Amino acid sequence: MEKQVNKLAKKLPLKTFTNIFFIALFFLFSSVAIAQEPTYNTGQKYIIGDITVTGNTSFGSQTIISFSRLNKGDEIVIPGEKISNAIKRLWGSNLFSSIDIYLVRLEGNTAYLEINLEDLPELNEVTIDGIKKSKKEAVITENKLTKGAKVTENLITTTRNYLTNKYKKNGFLNTKVTVNTKEVIDSIQKSRVDMSIKIDKGEKVKIKKINFIGNEKIADKKLRKAMKNTKQKNPIRILKRSKYIQEDYKEDLVSIIDKYKENGYRDARILSDSIIINDDKTISLNINVEEGEQYKFGKITFVGNSVYTDQQLASVLKIKEGSTYNGVELRKRIADDTKPDAIDLTNLYQNNGYLFSTINPVEVSADGNVIDMEIRISEGKPAYFNNVSVSGNDKTNDHVVYRELRTKPGQLYSKQNVIRTIRELGQLGFFDAQQLVPNMKNFNTVDGTVDIEYEVVERGSSQIELQGGYGGGGFIGTLGLSFNNFSMKDIFKKDAYKPVPMGDGQSLALRLQASRFFQTYSFSFSEPWLGGKRPLQLSTSISHTKQFLYNAVTRDADKDRRFNITGVSVGLSKRLTFPDDYFHLSQAISFQHYNLKNYNTGLFTFGDGYSNNLAYTVGLSRNNTTADPIYPMGGSNFAVSAKLSLPYSLFNNVDYKALKEERDGLDPTDEDDSVRISEIDQQRYNWLEFYKVKFKGDWYTRIVDKLVIKSGLEFGFLGAYNNDRGVIPFERFFLGGDGLGNYSLDGREVVQLRGYPNQSLSSTDGGTIYNKFSMEIRYPITLGAQAKIYGLGFIEGGASFDNFRDYNPFNINRSAGFGLRIFMPAFGLLGIDFGHGFDALPGETTKNGWETHFIIGQQF
Repeated sequence: MEKQVNKLAKKLPLKTFTNIFFIALFFLFSSVAIAQEPTYNTGQKYIIGDITVTGNTSFGSQTIISFSRLNKGDEIVIPGEKISNAIKRLWGSNLFSSIDIYLVRLEGNTAYLEINLEDLPELNEVTIDGIKKSKKEAVITENKLTKGAKVTENLITTTRNYLTNKYKKNGFLNTKVTVNTKEVIDSIQKSRVDMSIKIDKGEKVKIKKINFIGNEKIADKKLRKAMKNTKQKNPIRILKRSKYIQEDYKEDLVSIIDKYKENGYRDARILSDSIIINDDKTISLNINVEEGEQYKFGKITFVGNSVYTDQQLASVLKIKEGSTYNGVELRKRIADDTKPDAIDLTNLYQNNGYLFSTINPVEVSADGNVIDMEIRISEGKPAYFNNVSVSGNDKTNDHVVYRELRTKPGQLYSKQNVIRTIRELGQLGFFDAQQLVPNMKNFNTVDGTVDIEYEVVERGSSQIELQGGYGGGGFIGTLGLSFNNFSMKDIFKKDAYKPVPMGDGQSLALRLQASRFFQTYSFSFSEPWLGGKRPLQLSTSISHTKQFLYNAVTRDADKDRRFNITGVSVGLSKRLTFPDDYFHLSQAISFQHYNLKNYNTGLFTFGDGYSNNLAYTVGLSRNNTTADPIYPMGGSNFAVSAKLSLPYSLFNNVDYKALKEERDGLDPTDEDDSVRISEIDQQRYNWLEFYKVKFKGDWYTRIVDKLVIKSGLEFGFLGAYNNDRGVIPFERFFLGGDGLGNYSLDGREVVQLRGYPNQSLSSTDGGTIYNKFSMEIRYPITLGAQAKIYGLGFIEGGASFDNFRDYNPFNINRSAGFGLRIFMPAFGLLGIDFGHGFDALPGETTKNGWETHFIIGQQF
């Protein structure tokens, strides 16, 4: 054998022999390695002896082992559930790109494990090309592309899809997004990547033409009108652009079929639709429809009804035999999902306790294109509220919320009462009206009970007004504090100040305002439920103002020539039950003392003296606007009031006719006569005698989505019981501008009319009658809890007149413009308007033009 080997070696070249030798060695050591690889018995239990962590990771070994929940001394099966769960947990952390667990060796029943893993790379920098710089930060925030974020394939894919869909929704149908990553080597050897995002939006794709094929019964124009979101190019259209958005287009295809169903073509369907790319980079849409035959309603019978008669149900359904079949209208008359308080059959039952009722329309015959219908009703048993609860009111006391609930335990279920409760809670102003949710739960069809929980989200109900500005010839400083959820009973409790006692639904307001020319101080308090048993509101207020005349020589306020007003009022407002419980009757008694010292103006013919104003005000109002008082989307709010003084001329034995004749015979330019005129007017106005009637109405109409039109009407008239005594110089109307009180505090009532300077549309002495018409179109930017922001456009007109014989309701000053409103709970309502006055100011010949108005604490 040895000779044969030597002989073979002699015959083989040295290189070949060497290769064979190394191959033999390789197989030898491989067999040894294989022999040394640990073997385990499936299903046998082992004890973990130790765990080591290897691989490229920045996490500590103990951290990884703890997260895996594999511990030294644990009993495991190889392979087994504990090891599988450990791998799942580590993958679930989204921190690693590679994870393996190895069995290193076995010593008896002791297993030694190794966790080998690779960290996911962290995001270093992001560069974005193809969009404006101002838009880049939003892309980073929305896709969570912050420095240090773990870069996964899912993050890359999600970012790409998000941006592609985002711009396609905006009409960029050909948007292409590329996301690339590049590894970065840093000093700490940490795996990092830079991300490059390239956005190619392309040209915005517009729809040149929408073509319909196969339609004979309904014209193209009507079908295009039915498409609410997808429009073809039209230069005169403003609100809806002709961009193509796939999701909106799919919805509009359904709207086309609904249009056919509304006209009796219940079998109508879309056979196909296609997009044609035009040479001018626009597209055309071809929609192929099959109309089918027109149907009419035949006999409609009700089956299963015992609570209501056929006649009662038919009066709600309002569909007559022989009328054109309208599947859309039929669906709404059964259950209108767009209006929670709609008059339909479902609400008829649910408003009277039948929560578990079901109503299904079934076609039983369609002979001769006449469809006979059965309205099949399963009434179920009446349902009653079992548990009624409220959650989320951390600051507002329970009794304040519960007294507004229209649903009580043991009460018959009523959907109408649930909707009304949401409205009442929203009108309180303590909760975010957009997030009020009634949660129905624990439905029990056997016992006929249901639980309801009203989930509320509190918002700041206190406001602070701290501002400074220029007006009336000088700097005006204002400090206002308004607490709209105050608690008077806790005012002496130290622990209740957070920062003030809150939670009882009361209102307390303090306001201080001062400048060189005037000072005003006011305090008001109201309790909405006097006595706690019924909605009887008590309102009180105290105010004091000082105003000084302007000295033309010193160009400053003349403190020796002043006009003071001190006032107090007490009022009660009661919720009525007739004609309905949206009505309120309010009554108030007020007293103002006007004190003049050397205050000679065109309005007052007596510069030294006083006047007293004791008046009774009665008002009737009705407010059924929707839940959010800041941005109502439906309903109306109107108020009519009359403010009356005592008819002093009937019993004070003063001959006002003689005084008037004497005054008319005096010469105001004569010094002695001027003094006498002042004396006569002091006597005429020592106790003010007047009546004042006002009306204001606002109507809110929801057009589409949250687009709302608000229309308004105002009227005011100030009259005298005794014409010889005359109309008083106080309580007059001053029209024009932003509607704020400005710096004139002489008992006047200011009325806003944008597009003109403040109080510029009334005579120097003020008007005794005015009217105003307005219309706004509003759309919200956000209605969040922290801020409600909406834009508006307006047109309005109004006029002020000195006496009734000059009154012409159609001779008005017109204006139009646009503005913005921002409501923040801490600061109230703020806004800005840009109004264009189309008419000339009194005494001028050219139109007024543009005016800018800042709105503080008012709502138009």
